Amino acid sequence: MRTIKLGNSALDVPVVAVGCMRINSLDKTGAERFVQAALDEGANFFDHADIYGAGECETIFADAIHMNDDIREKIILQSKCGIRNQIGTFDFSKEHILWSVDQILKRLKTDYLDILLLHRPDALVEPEEVAEAFDRLEESGKVRHFGVSNQNPMQIQLLKKFVKQPIVANQLQLSITNANMISAGINVNMENAPSLNRDGSILDFCRLNDITIQPWSPFQYGFFEGVFLGNTEKFPELNKKIDEIAEKYNVTNTTIAIAWLLRHPANMQPVIGTMNIDRLKDCCKATDIRLTREEWYEIYRAAGNILP
Repeated sequence: MRTIKLGNSALDVPVVAVGCMRINSLDKTGAERFVQAALDEGANFFDHADIYGAGECETIFADAIHMNDDIREKIILQSKCGIRNQIGTFDFSKEHILWSVDQILKRLKTDYLDILLLHRPDALVEPEEVAEAFDRLEESGKVRHFGVSNQNPMQIQLLKKFVKQPIVANQLQLSITNANMISAGINVNMENAPSLNRDGSILDFCRLNDITIQPWSPFQYGFFEGVFLGNTEKFPELNKKIDEIAEKYNVTNTTIAIAWLLRHPANMQPVIGTMNIDRLKDCCKATDIRLTREEWYEIYRAAGNILP
């Protein structure tokens, strides 16, 4: 599979990341088969979070891949922390970050994470504490690279004022139907623009600062309202256009939806959440397809996005 550099690091990563949020929906044999299928496709980047299955997903993954030192060196592990679902808060305190990483490592049966992301912004963040936590984690060898999730430019800048480690990734919601960060940049200075700039030009900010955008929920519309592929009642024109282009390339609509994200020059790394092996393979096929400029815009407009 084609690879990119993660942010400004020297770490080569596949352009498709395998999200493990739903791995607890599989039985033991199914989880083993899924993980092996991902490895066979060259998709050796696995995305986790301490809240997925209340930690169960990381444990299931470690067992499914039969974690050992040899396996560990062949995969790239990313996890996230900072959401405390049990008490309904976000928590970027030094104490919580350090505790969370220790628990993550225990569940994943490894000594280190390749990447740790801060999961959603904490309104009470004290960036000095984050910096102390990152320093401790880097010095101990428990985390090699750091990033964020769902953060805007100023939130990242605030962290960067104190954190010395580069922010290599920002995980953001982005799909063909949830493309506000793209639309806002197209409709600049337009009266009655169909899209508002809700995120401070995060797309351009990440490109300027060598931060890899990791789109999450690449097949969803709204906030987990459902998938747009095959939803001909709500998205008839979009599905018609995607199916037309999929037929041209002799691939599935799933492949084209991921290829649309990969066509953007920001060198994004979509995080796919499917636990279906066939769909996983369809996602991976997107790395070999480069949509034309005309095809990209045709899909964009078919989703209801308007060009000024």
